[in-house]
Amino acid sequence: MTKENKKIGVGEAFPLALQHVVAMVVGCVTVPTILGTAGGISNDDLVIMMQASLFCAAIAILIHALGRKGIGSNLPVIIGSGFAFIPTLTSVVKTDGMSGVLGAQLIGAIVGILVGLGFKKIRFLFPPIVTASVVLTVGISLYGTAVKYMAGGEGSDLFGSPKAWFVALITLGSVLFFSQYCKGILKVSATLLGLVVGYVVAAILGMVDFTRVAEASLIALPKPFHFGISFSAGAIVSMIIIFVINSIQDIGQFEATTAGAFNRKATDKELSGGIIGNNISSALGAIFGGTPNATCGQNVGIVVTTNVTDKLVFIVAALIIMVTALVPKLAELFLTIPLPVLGGATITVFGSIAMTGVRMLSSAGLTPRNLSISGLAVALAVGLSRTPGAFEKCPELIRTIFGGSEIVIVAFVAIILNLILPKEKQQ
Repeated sequence: MTKENKKIGVGEAFPLALQHVVAMVVGCVTVPTILGTAGGISNDDLVIMMQASLFCAAIAILIHALGRKGIGSNLPVIIGSGFAFIPTLTSVVKTDGMSGVLGAQLIGAIVGILVGLGFKKIRFLFPPIVTASVVLTVGISLYGTAVKYMAGGEGSDLFGSPKAWFVALITLGSVLFFSQYCKGILKVSATLLGLVVGYVVAAILGMVDFTRVAEASLIALPKPFHFGISFSAGAIVSMIIIFVINSIQDIGQFEATTAGAFNRKATDKELSGGIIGNNISSALGAIFGGTPNATCGQNVGIVVTTNVTDKLVFIVAALIIMVTALVPKLAELFLTIPLPVLGGATITVFGSIAMTGVRMLSSAGLTPRNLSISGLAVALAVGLSRTPGAFEKCPELIRTIFGGSEIVIVAFVAIILNLILPKEKQQ
């Protein structure tokens, strides 16, 4: 029996599926929390965002597992909220609110579907040097958010206190312990386990309040257009760029899955269907209030390590996630996680994203041309995003596109430089 046809019993499916859920759930908590905090929304609305994000992730996993007629990859993948979207989402929510985010997300997802339909025609715009620069910048752009959370959350009474840093460092130390000194499920679940340790310590120190959990309802269905929807040209352009970039990153995750689990390259049908499936779920997220989706790299690692590719495992995982999405008490429980715990648990994730970008740069070749492209693109992205008012006297469209999101800036600059700079002889 080949690896691709490997089957498992029904009794094995649940624990294997639960392992995948454990690995992806942190992202589905973190991304809505960061976006909701930046947008200043209420806890009730944040619960709705989390529920919608989980619900749409479950739909996406089912699309991939049961894909038909070019929709879905038919690959063993887990989908969750995409960390790469955070810088753009937080930039847009500050200028256009949640309705503007969801309107731009809807258009961006539609463009993402078009990318899936004809991705080979635009693939030349995203060679390794461009995607590597983007991934590196994504990691760098998230550091500030993680550190602010570790310090207690900007503007909170805890901010900068010894208690906040104590809890954050205990959480971080626990993540490092599980990831570096343990094996198997403990190693794979290091971020979640570190979060649990930090959560227990925070609860002992009186930093956790369960009042809202007790008051939350048991079952609640998704609410279409709860946040409304609006369309801003600048927000749409920003979101389209990151959706296109995310599609290219998804291609890399699909390729990693087929290479590691099946010892072959992904087919054009799998890549196209995978991109389409992810963006359909992101479009649904725009309707229900969830964050955009992406293929979870940590779950790709689980598939490659375990060689378990049976569709039953991923269907069960999707059902577990969907049940969680329909229970507000669980979403409220996630919201009791103190920010220092969340920051301590996720800063290693953000760090690994940046280091992935470094590895990609190395693989692309550290030639003078590539160093010029990446160095200038990353410098402008990081520098401009940290210089308020740099585009103050420019048209509104330019201010919206280039005045906040590092990801948009790095992608735009890297693509342009890659197109206009002369190719080196060895290329």
